[in-house]
Amino acid sequence: MSHRCGVRQAQKEKTRRALMDAALRLLEDQSLSSLGLREVTRAVGVAPAAFYRHFRDLSDLGVALVEESLGSLHHMIGAILAGQDGDEERIDATVEAVAEHVRRYPAHIRFIARERHGGVRAVREAIAAELDRFADEVATDFCPRLSAEDWSPEDVRMLAELYVDHMVMTATAFLEAQPDHPRLERRVADTARKQLMLISLGRRHWRDG
Repeated sequence: MSHRCGVRQAQKEKTRRALMDAALRLLEDQSLSSLGLREVTRAVGVAPAAFYRHFRDLSDLGVALVEESLGSLHHMIGAILAGQDGDEERIDATVEAVAEHVRRYPAHIRFIARERHGGVRAVREAIAAELDRFADEVATDFCPRLSAEDWSPEDVRMLAELYVDHMVMTATAFLEAQPDHPRLERRVADTARKQLMLISLGRRHWRDG
C-alpha cells in the first residue's frame, strides 16, 4: 500500500512540475492574464480537469511560480550579505550572483519582471510580499552597522528597499542583454556596480533631514 502511495505521490509531483514548466514556457511570449488553462494542460498532455488536482486556478499556479522564482534568489543574496566584508566586495559578489541567476533562470526572471505590475492581483501581491521579505532580510543584515551610525529603523528599511529594487532592475537589465551578448552583459554589470557604489556613498553621508 505504501509503495503505491509513493508512486502516486511521485506522479502527482511530476505532473505539477510539468504544469509549472509548461506555463513558464508559454509565458515567455504573453502575460499570465492572457494565458488559458487549456493551453497549459494541452502542452503537458493532460485533461483540463487534472489541472485542479494541483492548483485552484491559473493565479494559484502563478503564485507557486513566484515562490519558486524569488525563493532561490533570497537564499543566494542572503549568503552574499553574510559572507562578504566591504562594500566593493559585496557589490561585485551581488552583481555577479544576479547575472548568474539570470543566466540559469531567464524564464523565471522574465515572469517576475512582467507580472510584478501585471493584471493578476494575487500574483502581484505575492511578488510584493516576497520582495518585502527580501527587504526585511537585507535590513536585518544592515541594522547592526547602521544603528551604530544613528540610522533609524525606518531609514534602514528604506535603504534595504532601495537595494532590493536595484537588484530587480539589474536582473531585468541582464535579461534584456541575453542571450549571447557578452559586451552588453558587461555593460549592465559595470552600470550596476557604479549605481550600487553611488548608493553606498550616499549611505555614508546620509543625514535624516
